[in-house]
Amino acid sequence: MSTVQIALAGLGWTAVVAVLTWLVSLLRHDASLVDRVWSACIAGAGFVYLALLPVVGARGSWLAVLAGAWALRLGVFITWRNWGHGEDRRYQAIRERNAPHFRWKSLYLVFGLQAVLAWVVSAPLFVGMAAVPTSLGWLDMVGIALALCGMGFEAVADAQMARFRTDPANRGQVMDRGLWRYSRHPNYFGEACVWWGLWLIAVAGAGWAGAWSAVSPVLMTWLLLRVSGVRMLEADIGERRPAYREYIARTPAFVPGPRRRSVDEWA
Repeated sequence: MSTVQIALAGLGWTAVVAVLTWLVSLLRHDASLVDRVWSACIAGAGFVYLALLPVVGARGSWLAVLAGAWALRLGVFITWRNWGHGEDRRYQAIRERNAPHFRWKSLYLVFGLQAVLAWVVSAPLFVGMAAVPTSLGWLDMVGIALALCGMGFEAVADAQMARFRTDPANRGQVMDRGLWRYSRHPNYFGEACVWWGLWLIAVAGAGWAGAWSAVSPVLMTWLLLRVSGVRMLEADIGERRPAYREYIARTPAFVPGPRRRSVDEWA
């Protein structure tokens, strides 16, 4: 198979997973099921590349292990977090905006779009695995360290938030402890670090010829900040939870940093 065919095989994987999940969503009346398979789409595409490329070397193996660990942790966490809660309110809003016949529209508005985005995000996995195998260098080490730190940061942040939510005493309160004291979305920051780290590994193998795969971490960071992440989650939270407005004023949105001493300082 040519490299183009192998790359398209990754798209085929994400499309199959998306369609199967869409069929289940019709039975469950829950389009937010797509979130549970998001990481499996991306890492699965990577394993398709790993299986079809003739030689991947140590770099490709590292990419596969890192992507697989990231996908397993995130997929299990999202499934556990959403279990028994029905459709996420974000997808309920999308359903309302696209009524009637959302069940059919969701195939391309939600599931098809996610399949394409997941394929694009998998670009560093393809580039790094398709590169001529060479020994790992300092840039690989930086990328591996950044990806591992990002996964750890994200996992700790998710665990802290999950523990906070399970305590009835915290109902209606704003989570501003642990990593959430220094960033309003530390889990998203960790997620971005994972993909910038994987991109560095890809570039370490492919050189400037693989620099185009930066579309993956750029897209992921943009999604986290401007689309399905920070902007969407905070669109109306200040109205629903007034205490969150002060939290916004005192706490960096994404990159962790020191808390501002006062609202006046932020203004």
